[in-house]
Amino acid sequence: MSGGNRLTIGIDFDLVCPWCFIGKRQLDRARDQFARQHPEVDVVAVWHPVQLLPDVPKQGLPFAEFYERRLGSPEAVRQRQQQVVRAARGAGLDIDLARIERMPNTGRAHGLLRRVARLGEPDLHEALLERLFAAYFQRGEDIGDAATLLRLAGEVGVPVDRIADAAPGAAVAPAGRAATGVPHFVFNQRLALSGAQDAAILVAAMRRAILVPAPPAAA
Repeated sequence: MSGGNRLTIGIDFDLVCPWCFIGKRQLDRARDQFARQHPEVDVVAVWHPVQLLPDVPKQGLPFAEFYERRLGSPEAVRQRQQQVVRAARGAGLDIDLARIERMPNTGRAHGLLRRVARLGEPDLHEALLERLFAAYFQRGEDIGDAATLLRLAGEVGVPVDRIADAAPGAAVAPAGRAATGVPHFVFNQRLALSGAQDAAILVAAMRRAILVPAPPAAA
């Protein structure tokens, strides 16, 4: 294969975006399928935090009130949530939006993920990412709360002493990447897809990314 034996997938995401959780699960399926088809290719996922709602207060906002103001009516909220739940089930996920009480500011959670990424253990980072999504969308936990974040990190084996600056009350700078929408996937800097795509579509993009010749170098 002309693309070599490495495939890097960059993913823009935010932790309060249910489509990002769905997209992650579809990507997990796609990576498993791709690994069976192309075991010689090393696939690396690089997660780029995007804070969709940086103006949410650090203490968060009431979830139900936030979405009613955002979408305009309780009926609009109900229809959107039904759409999300159906899509999640199609990806093998059970999410429980009724359990969510707070719309959090995700700056602190993204800061924690960045600190864990600096430990140089990708599996640990992805385990924490999965736990944060599940904590919010399946258990209704407040992922804007510092103590909750440290507990979740400890649950997946993060050495808390090595992320001491994420202690409760520590200031965390907001995530700064700009994006037009999330989730957004970029494959080897050659191909891009937006939205919570089905695993089959992601696999096809992965195959194209390792087959498409690299773009010519700038003069």
